[in-house]
Amino acid sequence: MSGANLKPQKSAANAQPASAIRHEKVAAAPSRAWQRMLSGRRLDLLDPDPADIAIEDIAHGLARVARWNGQTTGAYAFSVAQHVLVVEEISADRNPDWQAGWRLAALLHDAPEYVVGDLISPFKTAIGFDYKAFENRLLEAVHRRFGLPPQLPEHVSAEIKAADHIAAYFEATVLAGFDVEEALTYFGRPDGISAPLVHRLSGLKPVPTAAAQNAFLARFSALS
Repeated sequence: MSGANLKPQKSAANAQPASAIRHEKVAAAPSRAWQRMLSGRRLDLLDPDPADIAIEDIAHGLARVARWNGQTTGAYAFSVAQHVLVVEEISADRNPDWQAGWRLAALLHDAPEYVVGDLISPFKTAIGFDYKAFENRLLEAVHRRFGLPPQLPEHVSAEIKAADHIAAYFEATVLAGFDVEEALTYFGRPDGISAPLVHRLSGLKPVPTAAAQNAFLARFSALS
């Protein structure tokens, strides 16, 4: 037999399908825990540096994150940017003597969501790790960036949480299809706010992304 007709044979042990080779290349790619912002900053989510935080990035992100996983009525999503404006307004209505710094803290209370999104409460429960500690680390960096204490006084935190629940009650009943009894069960009774504010919140409507973003930036400018 002529040696010219012999072809080298691949060992079965060494042969790999193309899909496996592609998989190896993907697996070898370096992992990252930072988010690149449109401002050019890179924020390390595991070790956030306040210097890498910009209010323009926060406004841009929050205006594009939907509350209630987007399950709300209206032509637009009800954004986190619009939600935090509502929470700041409720906080100020309940605490008219508050300094601007505490109102700013209310406005920024969901700021970490500009990079991690707004995970709904059932999903936070399902994923089963200390998501709140991770979120708090980001929030502390935001506070440092804008001159707030890393951890707020307990009474301020409690008031912002109460305002958050009141906002959620109105969002749930006006926009997200909850009946009143359901909303009372999960968010409590929306007490302690003025009649004019109750009237305004009873007519909540989602606004376009640009409007929410600009309103957030304007309120930040007024408070900072």
